[in-house]
Amino acid sequence: MSTAAAAINRERIGPALWDATLETLYMCAAAMGVAVLVGVPLGVLLLLTAPDGLTPRKGVAAVLGAVVNVGRSVPFIVLLVLVAPVTRLVTGTTIGSTATIVPLSIAAVPFMARLVEASLREVHPGKVEAARAMGASTGQIVRSVLLPEARPGLIAAGTVTLIALISYSAMAGAIGGGGLGDFAIRYGYQRFDTAVTLMCVVVLLVMVQALQSAGDRWARRAAHR
Repeated sequence: MSTAAAAINRERIGPALWDATLETLYMCAAAMGVAVLVGVPLGVLLLLTAPDGLTPRKGVAAVLGAVVNVGRSVPFIVLLVLVAPVTRLVTGTTIGSTATIVPLSIAAVPFMARLVEASLREVHPGKVEAARAMGASTGQIVRSVLLPEARPGLIAAGTVTLIALISYSAMAGAIGGGGLGDFAIRYGYQRFDTAVTLMCVVVLLVMVQALQSAGDRWARRAAHR
């Protein structure tokens, strides 16, 4: 490739890289929204229905636990293929950033649910017992004791989930999922351009570091309230 042609390609890479970054943020933000809306209540249910929970339900706990465990055990690259019919039904296609939101959400919900359950278990049992002694209902305990007391852990759980989604979204690029993963494969790997691949890696590293730092600061702030 001539120097002039390489320069032209480099000029095109910049805007394309920016678009790919925005696609990654779009996919992860949408999937994270679903994870919060579904994963948090699911995590609460896992805690409440457990044998030592506020409302033990052995059968319900077993079913919920099995569903969550299955969702967490399937590798994401396999999940992309397994849920392709669902993705096509919902979005009309299996490629592109919007289509990738479906498998990302399916992967994020059980992941988030387990982290939420673990965070809620960290709440001191004495605070829950005190609320029960004062006649608080299960819903009131969840809203007024468990969720507020577990806020730092929940923020940390959300941060971990969002970073995992960034990793998953990059993996989705292998089958045309859009975003930085797709960009790295098409413009870097397939064109044997290591510099472009490294650019994608740097952008992902910066993104993860920024999100982790912001999440840590938010969690520390919530812990001191």
